[in-house]
Amino acid sequence: MNVVSFAAAAFVAVAGLSALAQQPAVGSPTPLSQILAEAEANNPQISAADHEARAARQMTPQVTTLPDPKVTYQQFGVGSPKPFAGYTNSDFSYIGIGASQELPYPGKLGLRGKVAERDADTKQAEVEMATTSIADSIKADYIQLAYLQQTLGILRQNEAALDQLIQDAEAHYRVGQGMQQDVLQAQVERTKVVREITMHHQQMWQAQAHLKGLLNRDQASPDIVTEDLTESPLKQTSADLLAMVRQNNPQILVDAKSIAKQDAQVASAKREGKPDFEVGYMYQNTDRKYRDYYMFTFDVRFPRKKRVNAEIAEAQEHLSASQRTLDAHLQQQLAQVQQDYVQATSDEELLKDYREGLIPQSDAAYRAALSAYGSNREEFVHIVNYFTDVLNLKLEYAQTLEDHEVALAHLESLTGATLR
Repeated sequence: MNVVSFAAAAFVAVAGLSALAQQPAVGSPTPLSQILAEAEANNPQISAADHEARAARQMTPQVTTLPDPKVTYQQFGVGSPKPFAGYTNSDFSYIGIGASQELPYPGKLGLRGKVAERDADTKQAEVEMATTSIADSIKADYIQLAYLQQTLGILRQNEAALDQLIQDAEAHYRVGQGMQQDVLQAQVERTKVVREITMHHQQMWQAQAHLKGLLNRDQASPDIVTEDLTESPLKQTSADLLAMVRQNNPQILVDAKSIAKQDAQVASAKREGKPDFEVGYMYQNTDRKYRDYYMFTFDVRFPRKKRVNAEIAEAQEHLSASQRTLDAHLQQQLAQVQQDYVQATSDEELLKDYREGLIPQSDAAYRAALSAYGSNREEFVHIVNYFTDVLNLKLEYAQTLEDHEVALAHLESLTGATLR
């Protein structure tokens, strides 16, 4: 048995696993911050929400402006339906020109404007919520892509290590120091790695497609290369994060703006019960031998109490619904923060166990078994088992690291804080 070749195989496998090296990719890595800035500038959903907010801002001048004035032209005939009949021989026939203006009760327009302003504030908060939601999806895609690119490098390096193990097992078998079953088992393990590589490629394509869609990039554009995935320690306590939710959570801010809008709507509905006015003035011209007429009108419109009371009741119910919605969303967000906090802290403990215990011990066991097999003191099946254990532990470490970073990214979306 060639001990040197087995040592080489051990070096390749262990070095590839312990380093968690990423397979070199075409192009330089793009920082997550740059991806997020691109999404904020180009994402169609964010752009649509922004235009909706801008449109809402145009409602205030519409509802705070007096109703359109009216200009009236009249022609009053006497004795015949023909135009201008009697105009020259009757002082009842005239041509009239006038104007009128509706005047809402004082305060009505201001309250309507306040409702429109609060609605615009809500739309603006929805822009922030859409931006946060897109950012959360982008972070998840980016982290998944970093995990896939990183573990793909691990799998490829271990594929090469298994190729070396297969060659050495075949050499061992040819000199009568091993069994053909050893070779077959190593080949089976290599097939499993190749299958994992194929699945990684498929998942990477899916992640690339989804991420490019969020960035509004052409699907045929070059693939995105991520930075290496590293652990970001969570420094905030659970109480800190829960307090941040109440102050900065995008959904809670939208709900709070909605409540402010409904408060203004209730006040406006109550004011709508006040009467409105209309003033008008008309000049009526007769033939010059008759005197002209001048007419001033003042109208009062009294809103029906039944309709006004229904409007007030409707606004109050909407207000109560908005308050209950805020309470429900707050509890949901607080629960989600607590779940993500537990996930992140638990993952940190697992990552430490992997780094300081499981992986070093597994590496040491693999090295010892490999050395013993080179001296014909260990069975090949144990070598393959140790090799598989090390590979699985490293992949589990990478998966746990991904889960940890995704949990932190989600906490950032929920709290509005920067945690990574």
